[in-house]
Amino acid sequence: MSKRTVVCLALLVAGCYSAPQQATPRINVDDLIKDVFEDKTADKTDDLIKDIFKPTTSEPPVISPIPRPTDPPYQGSGCSAGYECTPYYLCTNQTINRDGTGIIDVRIDAPQQSCPALEDCCSINDQTDKPVIVTPPPQPIGCGYRNPEGIGFKLGQRELESEYGEFPWMVAILKEEKILDKYLNVFQCGGSLIHPQVVLTAAHCVQNKDAKSILVRAGEWDTQTNAELYPNQDSNVQEIVVHKDFYKGGLFNDIALLFLTEPFTIEPNVQPICLPPANSNFDYARCYATGWGKDTFGQQGKYQVILKKIDLPVVPRDTCQNTLRTTRLGKRFELHQSFICAGGEVGKDTCKGDGGSPMVCPIQGTKNRYYQAGIVAWGIGCGDDIPGVYASIPFLRPWIDEQLQSRRIDSSYYTL
Repeated sequence: MSKRTVVCLALLVAGCYSAPQQATPRINVDDLIKDVFEDKTADKTDDLIKDIFKPTTSEPPVISPIPRPTDPPYQGSGCSAGYECTPYYLCTNQTINRDGTGIIDVRIDAPQQSCPALEDCCSINDQTDKPVIVTPPPQPIGCGYRNPEGIGFKLGQRELESEYGEFPWMVAILKEEKILDKYLNVFQCGGSLIHPQVVLTAAHCVQNKDAKSILVRAGEWDTQTNAELYPNQDSNVQEIVVHKDFYKGGLFNDIALLFLTEPFTIEPNVQPICLPPANSNFDYARCYATGWGKDTFGQQGKYQVILKKIDLPVVPRDTCQNTLRTTRLGKRFELHQSFICAGGEVGKDTCKGDGGSPMVCPIQGTKNRYYQAGIVAWGIGCGDDIPGVYASIPFLRPWIDEQLQSRRIDSSYYTL
């Protein structure tokens, strides 16, 4: 090290050091320079260098070598060629998380209330108002008919609350659990009826579940009363069929079929939903999602007593992917082809507990008739300006047909 370098280091130390109040006076720079260049400069220089660069007491961290990824460096990155500045939670084994594994909010959750069973939870402020009795209209024959005025009576619209029997294909999926020495049917997810003996839901709701422990309830609306115009119906599950390519991490192909031990009886409040042809496009359509899930995200959210409905626009795939990339999913996130997006309007979204529930869109050229376009799957939070993500029925229709045809299920129940 040259004398000039030592002087610079000495000046740096002198300039940065500030003595506390009533301590040794500040170092005089001129005296320090003079002292450095006296006859014993070499000795003093060595001492100064040792003092400035004395080793720390802790060992340096061991940094493992990082394999080079194949992606080109991101523009503006501070990393060397072949690397990219990425949030730590998106970097797993030096590979960028592109599918949302461990990051997305799956639309399933255990109720946080002390009474977790769907039929035992009661909210004083969320009970059915005194209904206005009306004459029910003639029930149309076929799938997918919504009853916007309700069946038999009209509640009087409250925000995001469905009328009785408005969505007759909606079902609740329950699981028998023992709680405090009592067996209760605990709410798991939503689902949709596509045939008197077949229910459509999300794979993440029923994967690895014992079919014998699952109960499906059709015709449900207000979970705190049995005094409705038509009784709800229960059926056990004989078989659960999950898509063979379902990926639990990113929820790809998030679809399952439940084959019931006994068929439901078709009633005004129990009707199948229509399934769209493969590869149908619903971009920008104004659709409905329904469920008994939480009203807000997090611990403060409460499960709903009366079936809720939310009107949502379907968001084109590219727009949805670009929006999701602005979230914690990161700029490299890739939206799987088995998904469809809807929402993005503040205050309107599906949430925890809505998993497996249907999203239905109007059938063009008909009145109050709907196709099921999606199954509630996951999202980033709830109710923000980020679209929710649904399993795409148009994409998954060939798989549905394959499963139903192999079991000789009558397709007239779910097709126009």
